Amino acid sequence: MTASSDTPLLRVDHLRTVFPLRGGGDAAAVADVSFTLNRGETLGLVGESGSGKSVTALSIIRLIQPPGRIVSGAIHFDGRDLMTLDDTAMRAVRGRRIGFVFQEPMVALNPVYTIGQQIAETLTVHGLARGAAARTKAVAWLDAVRVPNARQRADAYPHQLSGGLRQRAMIALALCAEPSLVIADEPTTALDVTVQAEILDLLRDLRREFGLSLLLITHDLGVVAEMADRVAVMYGGRIVEHGPTAKVFAAAGHPYTRGLLACLPGFDVTARLQAIPGTVPSLGAFPSGCGFATRCADRFAPCDTAPPPDFACGPDHHAACYLLQSGPSS
Repeated sequence: MTASSDTPLLRVDHLRTVFPLRGGGDAAAVADVSFTLNRGETLGLVGESGSGKSVTALSIIRLIQPPGRIVSGAIHFDGRDLMTLDDTAMRAVRGRRIGFVFQEPMVALNPVYTIGQQIAETLTVHGLARGAAARTKAVAWLDAVRVPNARQRADAYPHQLSGGLRQRAMIALALCAEPSLVIADEPTTALDVTVQAEILDLLRDLRREFGLSLLLITHDLGVVAEMADRVAVMYGGRIVEHGPTAKVFAAAGHPYTRGLLACLPGFDVTARLQAIPGTVPSLGAFPSGCGFATRCADRFAPCDTAPPPDFACGPDHHAACYLLQSGPSS
C-alpha cells in the first residue's frame, strides 16, 4: 500500500540496533532513534564518527551484518513497515525503491566487473531493461551523473577511475532503478575540495530533476548548511537535536550542537579554532544518563539520571537536553 502524499516518505520509530560485547551483553550503536523524512526533502544526519549515523542508515535498508542486529523499532517507508518484510520482499525495496550511495565506492563497487556491467545488472535484476537496452541505459545514467566520455567509461573497471568518477558511478548505480529515496553515506569523504563541491552540486541537481528524497549522512556541518532542509544531530546512538537547518544553526539548543558549530572556522583566520573536549566514548562505554554528559561544561544533576527526552527550542525545533526543561530561553 502506498501512503498519501501528505505523510512522510520515511518514518523511523524508536530504532535500536545492537552489537555484542566481548565480555558479554550487548551495546547499542543505535539506542533509540526516531525521525521523519518528507517527500522531496533533504534531511542531514550529522555527528562525529562513532555517533551511529552509518549504522542507522544500514539499519533502514536492513543491511546490518551479524552479529549486529536490529532488536526493536519500526521503519515505515511509503506506507509499509520494512521490519515486517521477508528477505525477498526487502530485496525488491533495496535498490529499486531506496538507493544507497556508500561511503567508499572502491569497496562498494565490484572490482571484477566494469561500471557499465554493474549498472546494467542492477537494471536487469529489477526488471527494468535487459541486454543491449540495459547497456544503453547504463551509458545514459553515467552521462546523467556527468561522467565524461560515458560510453568509454562504461567499459572501465572501478580501479581505472579516479575517486570522483567512482563516486559518480556509485551515484549512477544508486539512481538507475529510479528510487524515491536515496541514502548518501558520507558521499564526499576522501575527495578533494573541488570534487566535493561537484558531487554536492550533482546530488542537488539530481534531487530536483528526479523529485528525490535524500537522507544525507555527514560529519560536515558545512555540507548540511548547503544541502539540507532539516538537520538531525546524532550523538551516542541518539538524535540529540532536530529541526529546520536554518533554525538549528541560528539557535542551537543542545550543547553538543553548539560545540560542533563552534568548531567551524570563521572569517577571522587568526582566531583559534574551538574543539569539543574529550572524545566519543567507545561502544558500550556511554554513561547511563545523557550520553554527552562527560564532555559537557553545562552538566548538572539530572544529566546523570536518564537520557533526556526532547524539549522544545521553538516551532518544529527540539533538543534532548535538561537545560531546556523549563522551556526555550527567550
